[in-house]
Amino acid sequence: MIPTRLNDPGPDPHARFSRRLQWLTLALGLAGAFATALFKSNRAACGVALGALLAWLNYRWLDQALGSLVTVAAAQEGSAQARVPARVYWKFAGRYVLIGVAVYVSVHYFAVPVLAVIVGLLALGAGAMVEGLYEVFSGSE
Repeated sequence: MIPTRLNDPGPDPHARFSRRLQWLTLALGLAGAFATALFKSNRAACGVALGALLAWLNYRWLDQALGSLVTVAAAQEGSAQARVPARVYWKFAGRYVLIGVAVYVSVHYFAVPVLAVIVGLLALGAGAMVEGLYEVFSGSE
C-alpha cells in the first residue's frame, strides 16, 4: 500500500515509522547519487544509487522477516517449540549474500568505485537519523 502522505495516521505506529524510513532511505540515497553525479562522476553516482537501493532492500527484508517472527511467535504462544518458516531464515541470510554479490559484480565488472557503494549503503543510517529527529520534534509516539 502506497500512502498518500508519509505521516498518514494509522493504527500501527511501527508501520508508519517503517514506511517513512523506507521513503527517506530512497530519497536521501537518490539525492546523494544526484549530487555525486554533479560533483564527481556518473560511475560514482551509480554506486551511490546502488548502495542506497541495497540498503532499502536490506531494511525491507529485515522488517518483513522480523514481522514474520513476531507473527509466528504470537500464533504459537504457549507451545513448547515454535516453528519458524524456512523463508524467514533465507531472508535473514539472503540479505547479506545479495549485498555481497551486488557489490562484487558492480565493482569488479562495471568499475563502480567501492567507496561510492559504501556511501550509498549509509543512506539507511541517514534516513534513520532524519526519522529519529522527526519523531523527536513532532512528538510522535
